[in-house]
Amino acid sequence: MRDHIRDLGHPPDPPPAIWTGRATNRIQWLLAAVGAACMALGIELAVDYAWTSDIVPLLMSVIGCVAAGLLILYGTLAFVHVAVKVDSDAVEVRCGHIGLPRRRIPLSHVVHAEFVSKVTPCQWGGWGYRWRPEKGTAVVVRRGEGLVVTLGDGRIFTVTVDDAEAAVRAIRERLHLAGTARHAEA
Repeated sequence: MRDHIRDLGHPPDPPPAIWTGRATNRIQWLLAAVGAACMALGIELAVDYAWTSDIVPLLMSVIGCVAAGLLILYGTLAFVHVAVKVDSDAVEVRCGHIGLPRRRIPLSHVVHAEFVSKVTPCQWGGWGYRWRPEKGTAVVVRRGEGLVVTLGDGRIFTVTVDDAEAAVRAIRERLHLAGTARHAEA
């Protein structure tokens, strides 16, 4: 089949101004519920103080339950989903509902973008924001397709995101457009 628009001499459609994608892990809501339960237990212990012995064990139990609950709750809610945005300047990755941790990679630092069909938490040592010396840095919220960006200094950044192929195309188009603009200036 022929592309009639190109045959007529019209340039191809420009890439969209902003590409966005997400990935979600619903299993982590269960872990968030465990964290909330730990916090509730700590609060329950503090409110229903019925211990007749020393206050130190009660205080340790309350603080331990609340602290463990907060750590579990934040650790899971921060990585329930990831949002990726590719615009004309950068690739931006935001995690969780508050957008932290966040990573912004200027496209001027990107030398290559690649689609990976299978990224698993086992490859990276679990869910979350990960670093491995031999593989680079990653944001893994679920198993599945991902985007791998190679930076000019040799570092590698991987993120799991739905429709990662479209993200790779958007990055490559912007890299190509930036490269042609630089050549035109010279």
